Amino acid sequence: MSERLEPGDTAPAFTLPDADGNEVSLADHKGRKVILYFYPAALTPGCTKQACDFTDNLDLLAGAGYDVIGVSPDKPEKLAAFREKENLRVTLVGDPDKKVLDAYGAYGEKKNYGKTYLGVIRSTIVIDEEGKVERALYNVRATGHVAKIIKDLGI
Repeated sequence: MSERLEPGDTAPAFTLPDADGNEVSLADHKGRKVILYFYPAALTPGCTKQACDFTDNLDLLAGAGYDVIGVSPDKPEKLAAFREKENLRVTLVGDPDKKVLDAYGAYGEKKNYGKTYLGVIRSTIVIDEEGKVERALYNVRATGHVAKIIKDLGI
């Protein structure tokens, strides 16, 4: 299980395919703040709610200088279907090998109904313009999370 990131850590570099198969790198966003959120699976109720909340607040976040990227272990085809079905405007990238999920501490042991298993830990990492972790939030709830981030960031 990977280590969780802390404020001040350098955000791990990554390059992952988006819903259209284009490569998206953290380096592409240098000079901008990034809200990187990790979710278990496209086209599931909680993840849909969270992605729709980010889409609904995208203009507000972008106006405050934040780019939003959602990361899941899904393949680009599933991400494209998710984007189309829900009219999502956030950038969605897939990490089927779970290397980036692991590097950000967003993959590990979870408990559900008394069972322990490995899975995606719903997490949000806020990265500053220099590529440093500003906030690292783990085990977040899908509902109400975006409103909390906006409030916490003073947007």
